[in-house]
Amino acid sequence: MESSRGFTLIEVMVVIVVVGILAGVSVSIMHGRVNSAKWAEGKAITGTIARALRIHIVEMGDDFANVPTLEQLGFEAGHLDGTYFSGGESGAGNFSWVINSNSPMDFLVTTTAPAGVDSPSQITLDHAGTFTETP
Repeated sequence: MESSRGFTLIEVMVVIVVVGILAGVSVSIMHGRVNSAKWAEGKAITGTIARALRIHIVEMGDDFANVPTLEQLGFEAGHLDGTYFSGGESGAGNFSWVINSNSPMDFLVTTTAPAGVDSPSQITLDHAGTFTETP
């Protein structure tokens, strides 16, 4: 009997199917990681705004007839612009915030996802430092 070397068509097809499944799974995982990295930028800027709000509240005391603008928080145009998220002019970007006038240290900073950034659609950071995601 003659021994033949090489792979059968079935063996080659099995390898192709396994490689295809692995590629499909890895693309899905990679997409989630990319989206998570984009949101890391948004969360970092949100935290920066929250720190600026805390400082502003301590400096201003209980005088909160109006919500402070980016300029009043010490930021100039472009300071909060990242690759995916934008601070905008006077807070017109992806970020907004509210302060409870009855309890100034009680505030919320909300970040809305820009185009190209998937779920969640927005995150909120409260005065205690807790992030809440809105799908």
